[in-house]
Amino acid sequence: MIVLGIETSCDETAAAVVTDGEGKRILSNVVLSQLDEHRPYGGVVPEIAARAHVEAIDGIVTEAMRDAGLDWDDLDGIAATGGPGLIGGVMVGVMTAKALAYARRLPFVAVNHLEAHALTVRLTGTDDGRAIDFPYLLLLVSGGHCQLLAVERVGRYRRLGTTIDDALGEAFDKSAKMMGLGYPGGPEIERRAQAGDDARFDLPRPMKGRAGCDFSFSGLKTKVRQTLEALPPGPLQDRDIADLCASFQKAAGDVLADRCANAIDMFVADHPTGGPLVVAGGVAANLALRGRLEALAVEKDIGFAAPPVALCTDNGAMVAWAGLERLRLGEHDALDFKPRPRWPLDPGAPKAAYAGVKA
Repeated sequence: MIVLGIETSCDETAAAVVTDGEGKRILSNVVLSQLDEHRPYGGVVPEIAARAHVEAIDGIVTEAMRDAGLDWDDLDGIAATGGPGLIGGVMVGVMTAKALAYARRLPFVAVNHLEAHALTVRLTGTDDGRAIDFPYLLLLVSGGHCQLLAVERVGRYRRLGTTIDDALGEAFDKSAKMMGLGYPGGPEIERRAQAGDDARFDLPRPMKGRAGCDFSFSGLKTKVRQTLEALPPGPLQDRDIADLCASFQKAAGDVLADRCANAIDMFVADHPTGGPLVVAGGVAANLALRGRLEALAVEKDIGFAAPPVALCTDNGAMVAWAGLERLRLGEHDALDFKPRPRWPLDPGAPKAAYAGVKA
């Protein structure tokens, strides 16, 4: 089976083609970033993002098909992110996919963006080439979401924990902005942290040591601001920035490890023969945090897996693969599908106090 996937939920215009014939393979994967458009504003501007998607989408899809060396008749389906995300951008991808599906008489699949992240490891497998089977434990960590879920099958996710305020990626970006590091902040904090002293600043570990596996990062972000205000007046010194980045990253890792340890215990109790701890989403590209979670998995005697760094941030391959997984089950969507700005993976999960739409 061969599927074209389109991703436009935030600030990347992306398209890719994947197949499960003769092994799972990415035949093409084209990503156009909008960082230059949004950098002057310190974050993503929805109207600018939507306009950029409109201008780029046709060329990106054409390039993905050309790189794959395929004709339209070779496809078995077309998938696009149907939500959650910035609704203007989601609409661009969905309408493009619908038009192509209608014109080529192909099935259309509206993919939950979070499910695409959740299933990416089933495309890529483990570092030593082993396939990932259901069930497995997922830490989904990005700019908009921070959740722990039991992934039981395609379309079935049981939420074990969620953020009650900020997602970790949001805390990374906002902390970086306070330090004057620009946008996106996560990669810059990781880079600066390599030269820093992670013990210099005493930053909080919100929720660490508590029962359950919910997250909170608002207090950590606030302490970063207070720490900056307490430094001597004048321009920030490189040493101060490096040490604060290292201290922030260490605190974030401590929280993730603590919350994931509780989630592993919960997951193993319900799935004694279950699969590994999987980390996915944009923050999963942070190699220091990945290493911390992999060490936890070894300590807990549970496997560990994460997509390649390039597939942690938003891309079309993950959307194409999620669409392929659903098509293999005989599922697809009607062309009257309405894009969804909110689309929880576990809609039946109890409402988390203070979490709002991030639950």
